[in-house]
Amino acid sequence: MITMDDIIREGNPTLREVAKEVPMPPTDEEKKLGEEMLEFLKNSQDPVKAEELHLRGGVGLAAPQLNISKRLIAVHVPSNDPEDETPILSTVMFNPKILSHSVQDACLGEGEGCLSVDREVPGYVVRHARVTVSYYDEAGVKHKRRLKNYEAIVVQHEIDHLNGVMFYDHINEENPFALKEGVLVIE
Repeated sequence: MITMDDIIREGNPTLREVAKEVPMPPTDEEKKLGEEMLEFLKNSQDPVKAEELHLRGGVGLAAPQLNISKRLIAVHVPSNDPEDETPILSTVMFNPKILSHSVQDACLGEGEGCLSVDREVPGYVVRHARVTVSYYDEAGVKHKRRLKNYEAIVVQHEIDHLNGVMFYDHINEENPFALKEGVLVIE
């Protein structure tokens, strides 16, 4: 079981490396890693388990954050509909790639955080509002998926980890809350 102790923090060189592709199909060990990463996210969003296991809430986790330099991410974006608890996005992605993106940019109104960053970094993290991603599942089957708004931002944040990029690299240092015209602010 993955805990906060397994997550490396900023300053660790693995977080700045470009991760290696995972040969398809994934090994049993890689599949298990993906399952455990997704389980960590679900546990981190469960108030009882999160408190019991001392977890910080997260919606995404990339293998490099576990000091494993492989192109593997897990995302679990919960439902925001009280009538339907089906998650908006809950999957493990091997070798995810952004195939195309919108001209329109977006950012989260509250900024972004990261399980590997133990401090608050104020500022807007401007990303693409919509992306089309390709990835392989645990069976080695290729998928293509269109994402928009919050889930698109989550996946872009995790793919950045595979490329050695941290969320605060996107923040305008001189004016952290400066936005170009037309940027969608997601509250």
